[in-house]
Amino acid sequence: MISVIITSYKEPKTLGKAIEQVLKNNIKEKYEIIVSAPDKETLDVARGYAKKNKRIKILQDKGRGKPAALNQIFQIVKGDYLILTDGDVYIDEDSIKPLLEKIKKGRFGAVTGRPCPQESRARKYGYWANFLLEAAHQSRLIKEKNSEFMLLSGYLFAMKNFKLKIAEDALDDAFISQLIWKNGYKIGYEPKSKVYIKNPSNFGDWIKQKRRNTAGDIKIAKYLGTIQKSRSFKKELSGFYKPFCYAENLREVSYSFHLLFARLLAWWLGFYDIKIKKKRFDKVWVRIGSTK
Repeated sequence: MISVIITSYKEPKTLGKAIEQVLKNNIKEKYEIIVSAPDKETLDVARGYAKKNKRIKILQDKGRGKPAALNQIFQIVKGDYLILTDGDVYIDEDSIKPLLEKIKKGRFGAVTGRPCPQESRARKYGYWANFLLEAAHQSRLIKEKNSEFMLLSGYLFAMKNFKLKIAEDALDDAFISQLIWKNGYKIGYEPKSKVYIKNPSNFGDWIKQKRRNTAGDIKIAKYLGTIQKSRSFKKELSGFYKPFCYAENLREVSYSFHLLFARLLAWWLGFYDIKIKKKRFDKVWVRIGSTK
């Protein structure tokens, strides 16, 4: 049994395509699709699909954030393997099969897919998205080859049904990654399993997104103790030259300078929120409008 989980919040315009792309995948085993959302507009879209397909089940979560919604889902989900994705992204028609094939080999507790930008690199924020996602792709290839820790992408990943309970005051995909790794399982990468995401299109939203990611990642140590460092000031600095190698013209070189500044600023703000201001993660998490 396979359970495909789509978490969503105020995404009635994008949820339909997210569901349709899952249904286009040729899943030969028995499977269910669980769509979770707290708001009526999104749930109404999901109910329209559920009326036509009995595989689709609706869960109204309590609106306390994605980690809380996942904990609610994990209590009722039936699948031996779980596929997690979001209502504001869409997957390829053949993304699920490679994930399942890889995770069933037994070596991995979870396998992450490959996020791909919907934007071109012609404009600054599209260039930032293309560079960062390509850098993540190359990094994951190396880490899997060397059996090193890597973060799962919350946009698309598969995992064994561990009946997890995750901290609701931390970044969900990072917490699941750390927890699986600490329990002795490997994390794999399947680049053929592509998921297409819309990235922030202005500086304010870009900073908010990266700031909350840093903050949510830092919070994990509170619950799991010693963790694998995935976001740190040292890591931000260590790859400072890479966007300049990626640039193909002077305009993109200037975009790279801006990106270096923005990444350090976002890291500092996330660190400030958690370590200095001692904020709860739910006070840091904000919805990013331009990604919807």
